Amino acid sequence: MFAKSNILIRNKRATFDYEIVERYVAGIQLFGTEIKSIRDGKAALTDTYCTFFGDELWVKNMHIATYFFGTYNNHEVRRDRKLLLTKRELRKLQRATRETGFTIIPTKLFVNDKGLAKLEVGLARGKKTYDKRQTLKEKEDKRSMDRAMKR
Repeated sequence: MFAKSNILIRNKRATFDYEIVERYVAGIQLFGTEIKSIRDGKAALTDTYCTFFGDELWVKNMHIATYFFGTYNNHEVRRDRKLLLTKRELRKLQRATRETGFTIIPTKLFVNDKGLAKLEVGLARGKKTYDKRQTLKEKEDKRSMDRAMKR
């Protein structure tokens, strides 16, 4: 029915600023024009985070641009959106965020084979400055080794 989607929106700061401990794939509760904008690739995950309201997980500050062909029924650009996870996953995440140092951040936004928008969220621990420098050094070393192998 649907072709393989190539929509993949990443939060590049997430892996730089945080150490991802666990990853979960969640559905998102969207309006009609929001999914159309996502399929056009008009979304961003910069400065987004997830928080609990009661027993529900919500993503805050996620930017989905207004749909160009939308009418007066177009959506708000940065509204809060409910994430759809199983109760077991929600309880596990809620317990983990009560511990100090853990937070939930979105890492990827994609459209699956069925045409549904999914958000990959990660249970993360913040990195220290020296950890970030170490990550940069490892990336640079890997690039230089790849260059040396190609020669």
